[in-house]
Amino acid sequence: MTATTSLEPRLRARLEADLATAEQAEDASIEASTLRLILCAVHDRDAEARAHDHCSGCDDTVIRDVLELMVRQREDSAARYEDAGRIEMASREQDEAEVIKRYLPKPLEGEALSEAVDNVINDLDAHGLKDLGRCMSELKSRYSDCLDTRKANKLVKKSLVE
Repeated sequence: MTATTSLEPRLRARLEADLATAEQAEDASIEASTLRLILCAVHDRDAEARAHDHCSGCDDTVIRDVLELMVRQREDSAARYEDAGRIEMASREQDEAEVIKRYLPKPLEGEALSEAVDNVINDLDAHGLKDLGRCMSELKSRYSDCLDTRKANKLVKKSLVE
């Protein structure tokens, strides 16, 4: 085993192990095909990093960003398919999104998100929409792994306007 394989991000190793397990199943599962798509996207990011002299490749943060992007793409596609009446295709996109979400941290939602927003607003002594950027930056730094920025942004705006 080389030194580079021991330095691989844990998320990448988990994805590769889960792909190997899914491929051993006899039928062609949506899980295996989705994991292949994820790893292809990660390998593309690795190639991009190597092109910019970052030889170590993607870390878990970059992989998480790729996964979040893939989930948004699948959710958008599912909505478009549903609007077009292609329910079977929408269902497949939703199934792929569910597989991808398994590798993302659980997002802050509901009361936990409201509490986090209130804490940041109080800590920064924010009073109006002019403080929106500062609040969002602080939320991202404190809760980078589990923050849904769209939901947080709406909640911060609502709290700052009141």
